[in-house]
Amino acid sequence: MIGFTTLLRTNRNYRFMWMGQVVSEIGDHFNNIAVFSLALEHTKSGLVVSGVMLSRAIPAVLAGPIAGVLLDRVDRRRIMIVSDLIRFVIALGFILSVHASGNWMLYVFSALLMFASPFFTSGRSSILPRIASQEELHAANSLTQTTQWTTLTIGTFLAGFSVMKFGYAGAFVFNALSFLISAICIGQLRVPEGFTPRRRELNETEVVRPWHEYAEGLRYMKTSPLILGIALVGVGWASGGGASQILFSVFGELVFHRGPDGISIIWGCAGIGLLLGAAFAYTVARKFSFSAYKTSVVFCYIVHGGAYILFSQMPTIQWACVFIALSRAAVGVSSISNTSQLLRHIPDEFRGRVFSTLESMTWSTMMISMLAAGIASQYFDPRAIGACAGALSSTTAVFWGWANWTGRLPEPAVTETADELELHGDPVV
Repeated sequence: MIGFTTLLRTNRNYRFMWMGQVVSEIGDHFNNIAVFSLALEHTKSGLVVSGVMLSRAIPAVLAGPIAGVLLDRVDRRRIMIVSDLIRFVIALGFILSVHASGNWMLYVFSALLMFASPFFTSGRSSILPRIASQEELHAANSLTQTTQWTTLTIGTFLAGFSVMKFGYAGAFVFNALSFLISAICIGQLRVPEGFTPRRRELNETEVVRPWHEYAEGLRYMKTSPLILGIALVGVGWASGGGASQILFSVFGELVFHRGPDGISIIWGCAGIGLLLGAAFAYTVARKFSFSAYKTSVVFCYIVHGGAYILFSQMPTIQWACVFIALSRAAVGVSSISNTSQLLRHIPDEFRGRVFSTLESMTWSTMMISMLAAGIASQYFDPRAIGACAGALSSTTAVFWGWANWTGRLPEPAVTETADELELHGDPVV
């Protein structure tokens, strides 16, 4: 089993991608905390946080099909670099919102930023089997997600301090620079066959009408019960997880009265929980049989939903953080296990469309959940909304368990790997 340090030391391509990920994702959380805090400072309403999140979710959903088709047609590395450069310019624009009247600039720049994001995030998932060998793939997937959650923890803690110490503009500048650094790192990736997906030639209809190509990806997902099931797990999580995007800010700012620091503490503890889940998935869950993996998803979502309900009822921020960490630990185990299954079973020619579709499905559900939570925050206590969100997420365990125990989730054939294609992540000399 390849370890994290060995992977970073020996795989040049992955090392550069990882360095870009670290910087850019910390910058993302600087942006998140600054935007949410600025919006709440202006209005003191959870509804405005819903507005910001919806302005991010809708473009992400719309961009998904476009990103998927492009990522399965052309050089994925180039698309990722362009995405980073566009986001660098947009992130600088947030500085204009600091002294603007109202929140309209927060909505506009959030929408532009998130429209560009799926081209990078789905691209990163799609190229992972190209830059990691079969032996390295589980470690690469685990480290990528562990890093994502580490940056969540570090980034949110640092962001809360940074906003209070240096102001909103400083956070936005760092976010912009992080995209520029990421673009430079992605530009260093090299593999012998390049990053254009292996696929059959496009016919005239597919070139002119890319929707047919995207629909082909949807048909592939429909014919693979496991892939479709994992997609629906994301939808189930998002049904309550969207509300948490609103509630974390509301609890930190309005329930526990801790300002930007309170928001960053709750987000940071959620990140700690994800890291604990990642550690378990990397050391223990990777040894599960396919049957045990499917059973673990049920258990994870029971724990996730129950702990989230307890989080919403705690009288102090300290106890709330304990239970949100437990909730996210369960999500972390399931997330790494699910992504490992996707990387093993999705053919290269479909990866861009599948990963972008999963992202769009999750964001679509989160959009509805965020809107409902924002509206409900005007009429109901945040604790009641949190309890409902936790219960809703737990329903994932019911539907996945039913599909598993009735034999509807057979294991598909393992696709060809980067190792079999002699793509070991080594640079071209």
